[in-house]
Parts: sequence; C-alpha cells; structure tokens
Amino acid sequence: MITVQTPNFLLDGRKQHYINGRWQAPIKNEYITTYNPANGEALTQLARGSDADIDIAVQAARKAFEGDWRKYSPADRHALLMSVRQVIEQNLDELRLLETLDMGAPFARTERMRDHLLRMISFFATQTANCRGETIPNSLPGNFSTMTIRAPIGVVGGIIPWNAPIAGQWWVIGVVLATGCTAVLKPAEDASLSVLRTVELLTSAGVPDGVINAVTGLGNEAGAALAKHPHVNKIAFTGSPATGREIIRASAGSIKPVTLELGGKSPDIVFADADLDRAVPGVSMGVFNNSGQVCYAGTRVFVQSAIQKEFVARISEFCKTLKVGDPLDRSVQLGPLTSKRQLDRVLEYIEIGKSEGATLSAGGKRLGGDYSNGFYIEPTVFSDVNNNMRIAREEIFGPVMSIIPFDTAEEVVGLANDTNFGLGGAVWTRDVRTAMKLVHEIRAGQVWVNCYGMVDPSVGFGGYKESGFGWKGGTQHVDSFLYQKAVTINHD
Repeated sequence: MITVQTPNFLLDGRKQHYINGRWQAPIKNEYITTYNPANGEALTQLARGSDADIDIAVQAARKAFEGDWRKYSPADRHALLMSVRQVIEQNLDELRLLETLDMGAPFARTERMRDHLLRMISFFATQTANCRGETIPNSLPGNFSTMTIRAPIGVVGGIIPWNAPIAGQWWVIGVVLATGCTAVLKPAEDASLSVLRTVELLTSAGVPDGVINAVTGLGNEAGAALAKHPHVNKIAFTGSPATGREIIRASAGSIKPVTLELGGKSPDIVFADADLDRAVPGVSMGVFNNSGQVCYAGTRVFVQSAIQKEFVARISEFCKTLKVGDPLDRSVQLGPLTSKRQLDRVLEYIEIGKSEGATLSAGGKRLGGDYSNGFYIEPTVFSDVNNNMRIAREEIFGPVMSIIPFDTAEEVVGLANDTNFGLGGAVWTRDVRTAMKLVHEIRAGQVWVNCYGMVDPSVGFGGYKESGFGWKGGTQHVDSFLYQKAVTINHD
C-alpha cells in the first residue's frame, strides 16, 4: 500500500455538521465511524444527524433564503460562482485525496474529473442570467399586459450519493447558487468528507452563512427527516429506486417536488461491423469505470452473434490489462468498492451468476495478499447470459459485465427495452442508419453512439421508468429549481 500524509481536515478525529457557516456538534452527541475501503481501517467519525439537527439546518437555510441572499442580482451570483470555482480549483487536490481515502476513487480518476467538475461550476455560473420569464400576448378584454416570472423555489434538500460525491454534490450546489435557492445537503454516510470540506470552502469563497449547509448521518434518520421536513421546498435525490420510493412517500406530506436519479441496467449494444479496437475498451470502461459504481454503467452488453466469440475473448484479455489496487497509486485504474456492504453484495451476485448457468469468462474474485483487508474485486465478465437472469435484470453496482448475444437490430431493441430501468444505453456500429434506428428506439434518458458515458453539464441527462424523473444539467435542470408565476397588469 502507498502511504500518504493525513489531510489536516481529518486531524481532529471526528467531523461535525456544517450549519450556518460553522461546525456544529450533533444535538444527541452521537457519531458514526467511516472506513477507508482500501484497507478496511477506521478513517474518522461523522456526526449522526437527527430530526433536531436537520431542523436547525433547515431553519438556517430558510433564514438565509429570506435574508440578504435574496438581494443578490444575477450578476452578483455569477461573480460568486466564479469565486467559488477559483477556490475549488485551488483546493482540488485536497478534495481528491479526501474522496480517495473516503470512498476509494482512484487518484488518477479524480484527476480526469478535474475539467468536468470545473466545467460544471462554470456552466451554472452562466445560468444565473437564465432565470427569466416571458412577456406573453394575451386575449383579455381591455388594456392588460401579461408576463411570467420565474423565482427560486426556496430551501432544497440535496441527498448526495456515495459513488462520486466530489462531483455529484454540484448538481445541487451549482444550481442552488445560480438560482438564489438555499440548501441542506445530506451526504451518504459512506462518503461524506469531500462534501463537508466543499461546504466549508464555500464559506471562504464568500457564500453567505446558511445558504449551503451539510448534515451527516444515516439515510433512514437524517435523510428521512430532510425528505419529510415541512419547510423544505424541494428534494433532489440520487440513489437506489427503493430509497427513491421512500423519499416520494416522505415528501408527499408537504407535497414538495422531487427530482430523482435512480438505478440503471443500461444496454450497450455492439454490432458486427463495429470497430472493436474502440468498442472493446469503450464497452469495458462503460462497466468498470469507478469499479462499476456508476448509475448508468452499461452492464448489459449485447453482442451480435457473428462476433460473440471474438468479443468475449478480447474483453477477457482487456480485463487483464486493468490494474486494480491502491487508489493512491496513480497507475491504478480500479480501486476498491466503497464499503464492505457493497463488496458482499457484488460477491453474492457473482455467485448468483454462476448458479444461473452463466459462464465466468474473466475475474470474479476478491483480491488477496496485501489487499485482503480492502474491498477489492477483479473486473468480472459473464458470457452466455440471457436477459432473464438476475445478473442481467438487477442492478449490481459493481464491476460485473453480462454479455448477451443477439442476431438482428429488431431483436436487440426488444431485449434492450426489456428492463425496469431507463437511464442510459449505447450503440457501436459503423452504419449510421442502424445507429439512428436504435437511438430512436432505445427507451432511456441518454444514448451514446460509438462512445460511452460522455456527460456535458450544458446538455445534461435524466432517467426514465424506474431510473427516476427530472433532469441534471441544461436549462431544464435550472428550471426545476424555480417556480413560475403569472403576472397580469391592468393599465387602466
């Protein structure tokens, strides 16, 4: 294992909530332990948030929303976001290290995220001037003018997932600062550190106290309290469909809007005419990136029968080139899974795949030796899979690929859409007619052609069916944090 100096942020041994611009101890004085997935050792303690802690944070966010923050013009918010971007860029190496220690993201991966993260902040800075309504011709009798105004929705509850919080939090923070809302963030208990440090850095960048707050703790305690709080005006959640259903139920009490990005079992379709030199690594990293802990991972790989044998062989060989190990090693491509719980889940699904009759063509084992205390698993490939097997239907959220044969475009469209999910999908072919046919017929929020996982914050993405509803990125994302009011003026 590679050793690294403990960040100053962790030297106090425990982390409190960050509310109203300062650290605050949990009301019940209870803490939970978080672990380094690379070695299984305790990393730090996090405040265990309760209903009372959430209420204090929501009150701080409400007070900020009703206070001087409302006086910030679009130009003021743009300038603030550019200041935030500068502070985040200056401290990004620290944030990357916290992410690696906390949830196991390879340091090399978080370096590749640098440009994406900064582009996200820059995009939301441009959207400060996009919170506008319309002047609309009307059919009213008399001398009237009519228009619409779009106003910030209020206090937002942002429930952040554990698979990439360093970037995922910005789908809430960025749009909140752009629109003039305020927020209470509840990061995942398995990966809270980069969120806590980011919120602290926002204060140093000039974000007013109470505008962005963070309460840590368990999902069924602090997260549930945030979802049902009557003074929270919107919930933005990324996570599992099961938790998404609970959030919908919890939010119903105060009838607040909810944005959900949930699970996926995305189809990645390879036709016989595809450029395999590009498709093999592209398909592989569409599954194995972030050790498979990506919501839109293309884990159902449909391969045309004519190239099935060659494709399985090439994918299996490619897996051998991927270096799994200490995420602090810059040459490592796959780090550990985020938690022991997630490791056990993935290992269980590998056994399920074997029992269902699929062929284990690559990987499938937990790493031993120097890595035996960490939560590492080899990139895993199952072939001879059919679309009815559990490994082809249920989200595993780990580095497990299921290769499923098909013969015709019509057949694969039916197979690709035979799922409860609809988050992503991809097509690999040299035939533009085939590509466009599948682009139109795959039922998913985003479809890639001859690439996988490319996300532009100015375009965004979203889910369909049990993958959720709402949009991340683009003007649609900004609009969902605003409410619209109609204005009628009688000039007589």
